[in-house]
Amino acid sequence: MIVEQIYTGCLAQGAYYIESEGEAVVIDPLREVTPYIAKAEKTGAKIKYVLETHFHADFVSGHIDLAAKTGATIVYGPNAVTGFEAHIAKDGEELKVGKYTIKVLHTPGHTMESTCYLMSDENGTPKYVFTGDTLFIGDVGRPDLAQKSDLTMNDLAGFLYDSLETKIKTLPDDVIVYPAHGAGSACGKNMSKETFDTIGHQKQVNYALLAQSKEAFIAVVTEGLATPPSYFPKNVMMNKSGYDSIDTVMNRGNRPLTPTQFELEAETNDALILDTRHPADFCKGFIPNAINIGLDGTFAPWVGELITDIKQPILIVASEGKEEETVIRLSRVGYDNTIGYLQGGFAAWQAEGREVDTVNRITADEFAAQWSKDKVVYDIRRPGEYAAEHVDEAFHRPLSNINEWIGFIDKETPFYMYCGSGYRTMIAASILKSRGYDNFLEVAGGFGAISKTEVPKTDFVCQSKQVIG
Repeated sequence: MIVEQIYTGCLAQGAYYIESEGEAVVIDPLREVTPYIAKAEKTGAKIKYVLETHFHADFVSGHIDLAAKTGATIVYGPNAVTGFEAHIAKDGEELKVGKYTIKVLHTPGHTMESTCYLMSDENGTPKYVFTGDTLFIGDVGRPDLAQKSDLTMNDLAGFLYDSLETKIKTLPDDVIVYPAHGAGSACGKNMSKETFDTIGHQKQVNYALLAQSKEAFIAVVTEGLATPPSYFPKNVMMNKSGYDSIDTVMNRGNRPLTPTQFELEAETNDALILDTRHPADFCKGFIPNAINIGLDGTFAPWVGELITDIKQPILIVASEGKEEETVIRLSRVGYDNTIGYLQGGFAAWQAEGREVDTVNRITADEFAAQWSKDKVVYDIRRPGEYAAEHVDEAFHRPLSNINEWIGFIDKETPFYMYCGSGYRTMIAASILKSRGYDNFLEVAGGFGAISKTEVPKTDFVCQSKQVIG
């Protein structure tokens, strides 16, 4: 018996490969399906089912491609309506994989089709429950993503409470919980860095499971929810209706272009130039108007947050050898219209003496030496980070809202900008540069480096310094 969690840090997402007696199941697969097929081929197993816990919002699942390539049956729980062939299981229905049995547990709340899968051994003893976005380690799924005209967030939270009380908390304490996400995912607000636990321990420590009534549960799980990223509804529709094969996406995007071809493609297709190099490399030189979202950070979520047109043609500038990975990771969040990459990377562009741009970056010590209360400073971190501690007199301008506040920034008045480590400020810097701003200094190392200097800091959230726009 094999039960393998395949965890992807960028998306904080867990897919699962299960195998018994020559039969295999994959739960919530990522867009690129070759790794799952390779696992099955290695042992001579046949992938029988692709189980989906719900219509995912934060990534595009590989269910359609995986079923097409293996002949596996796609399974959703009750209430799911798909634009492709799938088996819509009934609550309590049982599926066999080798000697093991998988029971369908319909758990509406995060979404109305949300379903958990309980796996029992050949003796009928429950062993694992794959909870999708219904139950996380330390949290539960947010109930605000599937709101409709006839369903409010509170309605969904109430359904989630009932699902947890009747389907999940009643399971034996030693059943292992395998969720779809961990810390860093936007699908919850308090997820643990741990990626699995037991039912019994979660009942002791999970704040949501400790609620003493439905009313208390609704209040605690709906409090403090951040605005969901704008790409979430687009990913839901792709997962629900269908999408281009990953092979088509890769053939279109994994195409080397000379600098001349690259420039022509950019002009002809009005393409966005996405530079995925490390911020420290990007700031020293880049193609004018390129947007930097580093591949080594939380790449896919920031792409989804900031590139508002999911069908936008994209041209890639990447570190050598990272081009194909970039196309794959874009496809995971539905950005399928990559049309090529710069062969030889930025060095090839620079070698031809073509125009380049730079970002003015200073160290935290230089910032400390220049700081005074009359200087304009922008903190682009998330609200919780800003509230915990920030540079005295710094204005709060979250990166996630940059398209709302950028128009209020004066192009003449100099300002400083920092985030947590420098990753997010380079994203912001590239966007600002592309919009004609050149009157700022970006602080390398962000607040992590600034905190070690003598610059005055405060944890008081001054309302006059909040987001505008």
